[in-house]
Amino acid sequence: MIVQATLTGAGWKVLTACNGQEALEVAKANPVDLVVSDWNMPVKGGLELIQGLREEDRYMDVPVLVLTTEDDVDSKMAARDLGVCGWLSKPVDPDVLVELATELLDEQGVA
Repeated sequence: MIVQATLTGAGWKVLTACNGQEALEVAKANPVDLVVSDWNMPVKGGLELIQGLREEDRYMDVPVLVLTTEDDVDSKMAARDLGVCGWLSKPVDPDVLVELATELLDEQGVA
């Protein structure tokens, strides 16, 4: 909820999901410019979500930010291999989240 409130407060339209499977379905039905995902989710985790997104042509290059309490090298490498742009540790600093989202959307020519 903090992420949603932060990004909505910054002026962006935010779509939410309760788990990775639902997030994948939402993204397939509603094109998005940026994905902000938890790494550990029920049903389908962040890794599986990102893999599913990258299988879709329109999501091959969409920037992804991961929010997590994890700090292990293997998870970070797996995320990097899938093109994750940022790895933010929880609790997330709202100002840092907005700054990174703005940078990534600017790079995409969206913001």
